[in-house]
Amino acid sequence: MELIEINMSVFPTVSEDLAQAFIRQSRAQLTDEYRPKILACLGKLTEEDVWWRPHPASNSAGNLILHLCGNARQWIVASIEGHHDIRIRSAEFRADGEFDKAMLSALLTTTLRDVDSVLASLDPGALNEHRQVQGFDMTVMQAIYHVVEHFSGHTGQITYITKMRTEADLGFYRAAPDGSVTTAW
Repeated sequence: MELIEINMSVFPTVSEDLAQAFIRQSRAQLTDEYRPKILACLGKLTEEDVWWRPHPASNSAGNLILHLCGNARQWIVASIEGHHDIRIRSAEFRADGEFDKAMLSALLTTTLRDVDSVLASLDPGALNEHRQVQGFDMTVMQAIYHVVEHFSGHTGQITYITKMRTEADLGFYRAAPDGSVTTAW
């Protein structure tokens, strides 16, 4: 019996497929879910509401947007691309009305466009490479995962603030009689 040699290099490995799927899903979460929800919230809030805080120890929607942009630039753009980190984290939380809704919207859109560009060009094999971010040693995959989960949490807070200030359902989801749900952002 003759053995047929198969050139396995033409087939992606499971880990390459998973790495590409991880990058693709991370890009989709940031760009196609969190960004539109945050922008929809900005569209519903007044300029005053964007900077409203329930108490001094809390953050406003504006602070959270600045914080998300600073975090994503530091953890993905600077760390993965090797750019100089210019983030001033404390300024994200000190801000109190210096940015209007249009500026916050533009900052979020530009930041996520830059993040998406880095992720789109990322070699899946680089996910296991190590980076230093905020003094932590982590893999590129850990940095991406952090940014995605970070966006998830703060998008929820921005959504909650928007519901509190507008006293309205945001209409992000539509339930059909059969129980299925569609998105509306």
